[in-house]
Amino acid sequence: MAGTGIRNPMVVARGELTAWLTFAACLISVFMQTIDVTIVNTALPDITRDLAASASAQLLVISGYSLAFACTLLTAARLGALWGRRRVFLVAVVAFTAASVWCGISTGAAELVVARIAQGVAGGAMAAQTLAILVAVFPRARHPQVFALYGLAAGGAGMVGPILGGILLTLNLWGLGWHWVFLINVPMGIAAFALAGRFLRVEAESDGARLDLGGVLLSGASLLALLYALADVQRRGWRAQPVGIVLAAVALGAGFLVYQRILIRRGRVPLMRPDLFADRGFAVGSVLVTGFFGMFTAFVFAASITFQDELHFSPLRTGIAMTIFALGAGMGALAAPFLVRRWGIRALAAGIALYAGCMAAAAVYLVLTDGVISVALTVVPVFVSGLGVGVFGLQVQPVMLAGLDAGQLGETSGLLPTMEQIGNAVGLAVLSTVFFRAHTLGGSIAMFAAIAVVAAGLAAITLLLPEPPRHDAAGLTDPAPR
Repeated sequence: MAGTGIRNPMVVARGELTAWLTFAACLISVFMQTIDVTIVNTALPDITRDLAASASAQLLVISGYSLAFACTLLTAARLGALWGRRRVFLVAVVAFTAASVWCGISTGAAELVVARIAQGVAGGAMAAQTLAILVAVFPRARHPQVFALYGLAAGGAGMVGPILGGILLTLNLWGLGWHWVFLINVPMGIAAFALAGRFLRVEAESDGARLDLGGVLLSGASLLALLYALADVQRRGWRAQPVGIVLAAVALGAGFLVYQRILIRRGRVPLMRPDLFADRGFAVGSVLVTGFFGMFTAFVFAASITFQDELHFSPLRTGIAMTIFALGAGMGALAAPFLVRRWGIRALAAGIALYAGCMAAAAVYLVLTDGVISVALTVVPVFVSGLGVGVFGLQVQPVMLAGLDAGQLGETSGLLPTMEQIGNAVGLAVLSTVFFRAHTLGGSIAMFAAIAVVAAGLAAITLLLPEPPRHDAAGLTDPAPR
């Protein structure tokens, strides 16, 4: 039978099931590490009161996780290639679960900050393996589908975080209150470990190559400086000191890229391959992903505060409004693959342009009504704005990765989530200037208008993407010219 090239259907089905169960473990890990960015914001007032946390401790509870997460990604991705994705992923899941327990039982603000940093390191180590695992366990024709589902899980978790946090705080099971926002990770961590331990079979990709320690130091210093400065901006606004740190971070980042090119010329393995950006789809997509995550993070945080503080919505009405947006995003996500197959990148550009139009309409509406709105009139625009986000957000990553080969795709496992984290930090820093520094209805109007401008810019940049590859009836990929 082997000589005829005929494959046993039972073996094929078993392989498919194993791949999807491995994918389930990855999705659980993505959900855990993503909700931990947003769920803590809901519980922060209770944490502050219970642990008598100072203002700086409150900031570190939030930003300590994100700083550690982002600074770990590139190094952890390389360690996964050297030591084996399976080994690093399983260790990271155990470490993240243990750190979540530590956060949940912390009795002081300083202890919680340290536990959150440990949790961020473990979360970054998990996230850095995910794309490489998906590339290894699925055939190329499946990649657009699994990358889209991966993006949906990450984006959905960001929206679910505040809602889940509110539910946990309201239920207050066994009087544990805010501790639940961390302890909820325990059953998920156990499930991810059980699935990955049983079904994940991806080994080391590199033979004998050494870890690029110079790259680790330069990239870590650059990311730490950049994200620390932006976190400081969120708290205190733009001042000379954070601007200087941002400039130093940019200089370190440039030095890191030069150093990586030197290593490649010398025949050594770098921490990150700058030549990935020679692919037009990846280069343009990098701008889109970073901009989109920055814009969307700013929107989710600011919209919630606008509803409650400026429009005087109750938490329930705010939750309903965000649920309508999420339903629209879900509908857009379902339609996105069909729209992209029919109209290519024009579908992505139309989706984010639709969102831009809704944000502009929101700003104009608030000006005309002076903040007195009709809920009935806002339902459709809120749904439509979510629809546009769903179409764009679900497909932009599969399209940007479509021109890379399997080896290059593995190299993006740490780089892509690093871009997302930078986007998040930049979005929140800009938001603090445009919105939180002017915490008024005018600030809300300025925020919606600014997001509309950014989204319109992303729509224009999207048109620079190459058309995604076409799939024939057999599921084979015909790569589009790059």
